[in-house]
Amino acid sequence: MGFSSPENGGHALDLSTKDTCGLPVFGVAVRYPAGHIVPLHKHAYGHLIYANHGLLRVEAESGQWLVPPTAAVWLRSGVAHRLVAPVALQACGLFVREDVCPRLPERDCVVHVSGLLRELIMALAQADHTTIPSKRIHLLGELLVEELHTQPALPLHLPWPTGDAGNPVQHVCQALLDNPGDSATAVEWADRLAMGDKTFHRRFLQSTGMTFGKWRQQLRLMSSLTLLMQGIPITQVALASGYDSHSAYSTAFSKQFGRPPSVFAANL
Repeated sequence: MGFSSPENGGHALDLSTKDTCGLPVFGVAVRYPAGHIVPLHKHAYGHLIYANHGLLRVEAESGQWLVPPTAAVWLRSGVAHRLVAPVALQACGLFVREDVCPRLPERDCVVHVSGLLRELIMALAQADHTTIPSKRIHLLGELLVEELHTQPALPLHLPWPTGDAGNPVQHVCQALLDNPGDSATAVEWADRLAMGDKTFHRRFLQSTGMTFGKWRQQLRLMSSLTLLMQGIPITQVALASGYDSHSAYSTAFSKQFGRPPSVFAANL
């Protein structure tokens, strides 16, 4: 990830050995406790972030991503980002040289992690870079790039409002992020911000690229993944996420992720 585990003081990892290894792809593996935050940072490499256990939140100017063990976040080189571990997790970060990046997604996104891609990520993240890289490590990196290129993007992105810190839409989004179950309507938010209903809807769409209702639903569903991974009963997850019932939540979850929350929870 570019940062050490909290047990080592939370300082930046020394990537100097890896930087000079000559590999097109190299990686690190890190453990984070629940609630740990890796501060804003960036890399001169394309960056693939994967949590093989737990759930990781990746925050950047362009948006936020929640990453379950079946997915990974791809970030272009130079993209500043922060990492938040809502639950204890093991994470792997792979770094891809810029000359290789053109073969990978042009936008920051979440991609599906196939069984093969997972094994490649784990092998590269745990590889010993203190010795001269072997032909096997080079080939694993090449295969990872090919496999990553074929993976579909997933709907786990939450666009963050554009503009400066004074944008009132950022205040609304941060409040909802802190409390996804907040039931305040768009009209109520407009009243709080002393603006008209139509103005609020227009500014929200301009700032995020999504309507208020769609954005809030996306937030609620993404946030609910954390609760599911903690083993909380689905009915409680539904209510905490702002849904009136188990069925309403399950319907929305299935439409968004292609499977009901019971199936998602059973495969954790």
